[in-house]
Amino acid sequence: MLRGVISVEPGYAGGKKGRPTYEEVSGGRTGHAEVIQIVYDPSAISYRDLLTVFFGSHDPTTPNRQRNDVGTQYRSVIFWTSDAQKREAEAFIKELDGSHAAGAPIVTEVTPLDQFYPAEDYHKDYYARNQDAGYCRIIINPKLEKVQHQFAALLKDEAKLKDSEIKTMPKTDNEWKAKLTPEQYRVMREKATEAPNTGKYVHENSHGIYTCVGCGAPLFASGSKFDSGTGWPSFDQALPGAVTFEHDDQYGEGRTEIVCSKCGSHLGHVFEDGPAETTGNRFCVNSVCLDLKKTQT
Repeated sequence: MLRGVISVEPGYAGGKKGRPTYEEVSGGRTGHAEVIQIVYDPSAISYRDLLTVFFGSHDPTTPNRQRNDVGTQYRSVIFWTSDAQKREAEAFIKELDGSHAAGAPIVTEVTPLDQFYPAEDYHKDYYARNQDAGYCRIIINPKLEKVQHQFAALLKDEAKLKDSEIKTMPKTDNEWKAKLTPEQYRVMREKATEAPNTGKYVHENSHGIYTCVGCGAPLFASGSKFDSGTGWPSFDQALPGAVTFEHDDQYGEGRTEIVCSKCGSHLGHVFEDGPAETTGNRFCVNSVCLDLKKTQT
């Protein structure tokens, strides 16, 4: 979500065994920590900004523990790749420790990176694949919301929801009817489905961010869109925290409904027949629910 961040990859670092597996690391037998490797553009986001988000989105005061996860693999640690990073991280921790006399001391390790080992594929895009899982709802969602609110100035435009957009969100049924076209109201508020191959975004290939017609919230990036051949716009993942999921047994099929997190409008359904090389999911969305804010390539 952060501007200037080019890629984020989960993995392991700081241990003694080469090419460790998740089972070995999670058993605490290798000395590795579960980490992420961040590639970023320093002209767009500073190392200090990354440190600020890092320390603001986890507990750096409890050794070898994050909430209910206990063990050395859960230790708070920064693996630096340059002397400048080392100096700035150490200075940042000193600044935090000195900011309040009553605060618990920071226990985050500052250690040179020896070797980063990428995690298994099933750890990649974990949140995108499992947004309806209990762990994601209880642990990850609050962290994402915290980042979105506390570090809004650092977010990419597609991850922001402006206050003005929230304030204009309809509150009553009459307001929804006044804001939406009859077809939009039928789909978004009454959970209908537009006819296949009739939506304006079925074959749209422009770059940009797809937002919710109802509230303006960003929902999908154009890079996640693919041609599913089904007749509806299809995406392999939503933007973090953009949608929630509801069980839909309307036709006895046990489908999973996609709902806008901000305004509660029906968007479509998600299926597990998407591209296997990415998330494996197909977010099947009605065009009438979407606006496209185009960007340059």
